[in-house]
Amino acid sequence: MRDRTDIERAIEAHGDTVWRVCVLYFRQGPDAQDAFQETIIKYASYDGAFNDTEHCKAWLIRVATNVCKDMLKAAHRTRAVLDDGTIAQAAVSCDESSQPGSASGEVLDAMLSLTDPPRTPVYLSLYEGYSAPEIADLLDAPVNTVYSWISRGKKLLKEALA
Repeated sequence: MRDRTDIERAIEAHGDTVWRVCVLYFRQGPDAQDAFQETIIKYASYDGAFNDTEHCKAWLIRVATNVCKDMLKAAHRTRAVLDDGTIAQAAVSCDESSQPGSASGEVLDAMLSLTDPPRTPVYLSLYEGYSAPEIADLLDAPVNTVYSWISRGKKLLKEALA
């Protein structure tokens, strides 16, 4: 178990990035919060050492991505019971990004419409500033494949936002 200051330092340095990864997968705040929390718990219980802060950041991004994918595959997500209260609550939201016509909502919808890959490589490239070789190392994929994913993802985003 990592000590408290190490965990707080990691959250301060990379918390925003981990949060954005979680929001990329889940439009709803509570699901993204659960994924974020699960990622931090995994970090707290990880006994391994990191070479530098970039290695720690890459590890957190990879774990957050895997946590989100696991949560999406969970059985309770496939069988949702909708009642009048749930529908009414979903229809009225104070979150600007979930309102129809919101520019950030449109971009988020376009990103969420992408399959993975190319969703994660496009996110890492456009929002986190990683190069294709760095993304290839993160995702354990060939560099040329990452270039193809990024190209395909950008093309799909352009079509979705046009």
